[in-house]
This record gives sequence, structure tokens and C-alpha cells, in this order.
Amino acid sequence: MPDPTPTPHSPSPTDEPKDKAPRVVEIQLDRKSPVPLYFQISEPIAEAILSGELPVGTRLEDELSMAKRLAVSRPTARQALQRLVDRGLLTRRRGVGTLVSPTRVHRPMELTSLHSDLESAGHKVSTEVLDHDEHPADAAEAASLEVAEGTPIVRLSRLRTADGEPIAVLTNLIPADICPSREALASGGLYDLMRAEQIIPTTARQTIGARPATAAEARMLGEKRGAALLTATRTTYDSSGRAIEYGTHVYRASRYSFTTTLFSN
Repeated sequence: MPDPTPTPHSPSPTDEPKDKAPRVVEIQLDRKSPVPLYFQISEPIAEAILSGELPVGTRLEDELSMAKRLAVSRPTARQALQRLVDRGLLTRRRGVGTLVSPTRVHRPMELTSLHSDLESAGHKVSTEVLDHDEHPADAAEAASLEVAEGTPIVRLSRLRTADGEPIAVLTNLIPADICPSREALASGGLYDLMRAEQIIPTTARQTIGARPATAAEARMLGEKRGAALLTATRTTYDSSGRAIEYGTHVYRASRYSFTTTLFSN
């Protein structure tokens, strides 16, 4: 598969010129409200970041300036900014300042498609179909998809972006008789398209891991070669027990994480 054109990397937080005046978000505090002042400060800033008013790399005023401008204590201003850091919206760098961070995607570990999860979280999603090749399964592919060697399958590769940021390279093996078209996959999630055809993903076996990015993966994802990638290998089955897809996916660890809920016995 030929390497796609490299995706331009979003501005690094250090791209903001140090001599450029920091941005100030207008904030109206209600000192009689039961809502904590730090929350009243952090929320308007979060809204400005999420709306795009404050783009990635924008430098904000420091906690001392904020405390003085809003007539609050320095610990209150620090708590407001730290809340945004904890949410992944801001980055604080010594000698640089407080900067708007690139978007980070958090995804629950459920049997859902990345496309649907991103849209549900409010991200603008796009997909580039890199490969959609129908061919007879070789021995390794047949074993992965649990079909007979020579069965017609489709090898599918897609680059998924969220808010203009490359997030993941998704590679799947799918039985040819149920694989959506290249055109459909460019605008919809795999599982959603399957469900529309009454092919219902019911259970899956999945392994999560991590490894360094190859040169090709780094170019596609806007990372440096060797950057950390999260990996997911998944075999998904319908209600009859038929394997309907085998996926090997890589995700940017700098922009993406899995979340799961654990229960005690």
C-alpha cells in the first residue's frame, strides 16, 4: 500500500510566539452564587477552547495576572487553570506559559465504532479510505478472520481524524459479501453501516497494547518516528458466532486513550 500524503501536524504548544501578548477571556463572576469561583473562571475558558475561539497553541494569561484582573486569590486562579489542565484543555510549560492543548480523545472500551464514539463526544469526524482491496484470503488472513483459505475478503485501511487532527489508522479484514463500499466507508462508521444491513456486531475479543510508530505511521498520524502508539487487535462476531471483522488499529497516544470501568468480585 503506498504511503498517503503526510497529514500536516497541528501547531505545537511551543509554536505560540513568546513575545505575543497572552489572550484574556472575559469572565463575569457572580460572587453571591453557590458555584465556586474557580468553576466560574474555568468554564468560560473551556467554552472558548472547545468552540475554537482559542485555537491550539494560544497562550493565556498566568495565574497571577488572572487573580489580579478578576480580584480573586491566586490559589483560586491556580485551581481554575489546573482544572483545565486536568481536562486536557491546557498545558503549562515552564518558561513558556499556559497554552491551549491539542484535542485529546477519550474512548470507552465498548463494542462501538470509533466514528460513532467521536461524533457522540462532539468531535467533527472525517475518514480517508486508504485501501479497499478485495482478494482471496491467504493462510494468515483466513486464520485471523476464521474463514477458509481462498475465501473472498476485503482488506480495508482508513485514516480517521477528529477536528482536523489525525487520530488513528484502522486496518480491517472483512468477508467480501458483507463489506460496505469504499464510498460508504468514507462517510460512515463500519459498525453503523453493518447494522444498517442487519449485520449486528454482538461480541468481540480484543487485545490492547502499545508500540513505537513506524515511519509510515508517523507520517500519516503527524507524529515523529518512534512516537508511542496505542494498539488494538479485535475480532468481532455476530449473533450466530460468525467473525464479521478482524481489526488491527493504531492510535496516537498523545491524542487518544481508552477508558474502562472495573468491578470488584
